[in-house]
Amino acid sequence: MSAGDFLCQDAATPLCELYNAAGAVCSFSTNCAPLLEAARESFLPVEAPAPVDFSVRFWMDHTNLAPPPWPKPYVRGLNHLVFAGFDSGSSMLADLRTLRVIGRFSAGIANDRAYWKTVVFPVLLTIAGASVGIVELHGSCVARQQNGLLLVGPGRSGKSTLALALAQAGFGFLSDDRTFCSCRNGKLSAWGLATPLKLRSDARKYFTELQSERAMDLPNGEKGFRLEPEFGLGLERVRHCEPRLVVFLERSEDPRFCLTNMSSQDAAARLEEDMMAELPDAAAVQLEVIGKLAERPCRLLQYGGRPQDVAQQLARHFEQLG
Repeated sequence: MSAGDFLCQDAATPLCELYNAAGAVCSFSTNCAPLLEAARESFLPVEAPAPVDFSVRFWMDHTNLAPPPWPKPYVRGLNHLVFAGFDSGSSMLADLRTLRVIGRFSAGIANDRAYWKTVVFPVLLTIAGASVGIVELHGSCVARQQNGLLLVGPGRSGKSTLALALAQAGFGFLSDDRTFCSCRNGKLSAWGLATPLKLRSDARKYFTELQSERAMDLPNGEKGFRLEPEFGLGLERVRHCEPRLVVFLERSEDPRFCLTNMSSQDAAARLEEDMMAELPDAAAVQLEVIGKLAERPCRLLQYGGRPQDVAQQLARHFEQLG
C-alpha cells in the first residue's frame, strides 16, 4: 500500500462474491470474512449469470482497533463523487459515473456485523442505488404470497405500527420505513434489507409483546424499540415481492377508516417528493420506476384507532384486489 493511500486501492481484497442488491448485481470484494457474512445476510445470491451493475471493494485495516460506539455517519457529495465517513478510520467513496465504490474500515467496524446490516449497507444503497435503477422510498412493506402492500407516508404516519399489525394478521414482513424498488426485465419488485423493526414508545399500548421491552434511544432522538422481526416478534421475513397495492397514509387522532382511490398522477407526484438530487441519467431511471409503481392500484388511507383494526380492514381490501 502506497503512502497516503487512505482508501487502500492497492491492498489485497481476495474474498469476492456476487450479490443481488435490491435488484442490481453487485460485485463485492473484501479482506474481512465477518464483513462478507454481513453482506450475505443483507443481500441475496445471484441466481443466474448476469452483468455486474456496480462494484464494491472494502478493505479492513487490522491495525485500527477503535471500539464502539460509532459516531453518526457523515455523507457529502460533489457532482458524481459521494463520500461517507463512519469514524476517523472508516469511510467509503463512490464514483457514480464508473459505478465503483471503494472503502477502508477499522477492524472494530468491519467485525460489527449488526452495524453493517443496519447502517453501512443501507447507506451504500442510498448512495449508489439510484445510479443502478433503484428507487428508495420512505415506506414500509408487507407481502402475502409474493404480492406486496406498500405503505407510504411521512414520519409519524404509522407505517411501522401498521406494518407490524399486518404482519401479525398473516402478511410477511419485508421492510420498515425504507423500501427499495426496481424494475428489471419489465418486472417491478420491492426489496428490504435485514434491518430491525423500529417502533416509537407509544406503540406499547397496542402490542402486548412490547410490555416487557425496555425503550431505548432511536436514531431520530425519540424513545422507542428496535426488534428483530423473526426472533423478537416471531414474524415471517420476506426479502422481496411484487408491489400490488400502494397505500398513502394520513393518520388522525380519531378512530376511522376511509380508503379512497388515488390517480396515478397524484401517486407519482407524492412518490417523487422523496426523490433526492441525482445525476440526470439516474433521475430519469428513478422517474421511470416511480411511474410504473404509480400504475399499480393506489389508495389514500385516512385512518386512526387501533392498528390491528385498521390492518384487518386493509387486509380485506387487499384480498379483494385478487
